[in-house]
Amino acid sequence: MAMLKSFAGRHPRITAWIALAVGMVIILLWSAKDVGLLPTQLAWLVVATILLAGLCVWIIGWEDNEDQSTQN
Repeated sequence: MAMLKSFAGRHPRITAWIALAVGMVIILLWSAKDVGLLPTQLAWLVVATILLAGLCVWIIGWEDNEDQSTQN
């Protein structure tokens, strides 16, 4: 557990990406359970969802970079 906490402290954006991606994929799988997608379609949706989560964390991180540049 201490190793996870230290990883999260060293890499907060990767940790946020993982957490957001897990939550989004769970919601996606729950929402798509009765749609009748092919396995390859579902796999590509999961990949796109993970990439979207990374993009969201990256965009949210822009605000952190702006705050740091104005403080210097």
